[in-house]
Amino acid sequence: MKKKHDWNIKSKHILVIMILVCISLMLLTFAEKFPAAPVRKAASYAVVPFQNGINKVGTALSEMTSGFRNKKKLVAENEKLQSKVDELTAENSRLTQSISELDRLKKLYDLDKEYSEYDKVGAEVISKNSGNWFSTFTINKGSDDGIQKDCNVIAGSGLVGIVTEVGKNWATVRSIIDDTSNVSAMTMTTSDTCIVSGDLRLIDEGKLQFIHLKDEDDKIQEGEKIVTSATSDRFLKGILIGYVSEIEENPNNLTKTGTLTPAVDFEHLQEVLVIKELKQQKGDS
Repeated sequence: MKKKHDWNIKSKHILVIMILVCISLMLLTFAEKFPAAPVRKAASYAVVPFQNGINKVGTALSEMTSGFRNKKKLVAENEKLQSKVDELTAENSRLTQSISELDRLKKLYDLDKEYSEYDKVGAEVISKNSGNWFSTFTINKGSDDGIQKDCNVIAGSGLVGIVTEVGKNWATVRSIIDDTSNVSAMTMTTSDTCIVSGDLRLIDEGKLQFIHLKDEDDKIQEGEKIVTSATSDRFLKGILIGYVSEIEENPNNLTKTGTLTPAVDFEHLQEVLVIKELKQQKGDS
């Protein structure tokens, strides 16, 4: 059985043939007696399609090159815009932090004016106990700044706690939410006394507990201000602790128990004011 001839001609062979034909036709045009019209006619059939193909390829390559240039330009512009976006994002973050810091400092300034009768020093919180709450923490001011043990500490809208230990340039503060804390307190409107007890489990609900409230005339309602009492031996009188949120009668019908919303955000403390003046009397509380 005879093998079939493979008549498929590769494209590069066609290109070679076309080039030879073009050269031959060019040479024929230089012959003086050779009729040019048939040659031109033949050339039009042979060369023009080839030339059109080359033109299309050239056009495609030109468009591709232009597309690459445009893409490169778009990539460069995108990188430039992304850089600008990153810069504006960073600037916005700095402004947000500055606004937040300004708001905190304004609250400290207002608190300073509210308790203007006391000499105070501002301090930053530099470390805290483990957990979400600032039950005990360290500040960056100490005895060199006039801070002593038992100095009262305030922030936000009221009482934070009391200094328990002092170094030359640091001090430890125990806040009123700590389980070991008990503060002699009283109601603002009636001066009825009670004890505000720290409870880290209860603070998870954003509350503090008060006990032994004497309210014989049932005048105390939700929203009542609870402040440090005159009978406290270590806490200065009249510093806001919080607002009554719940109140109920004890089984003995003599005193009441309840919860209050603290005047300080004990989850996000950053700056505090330390009152340098100490309560004159010493004892419990």
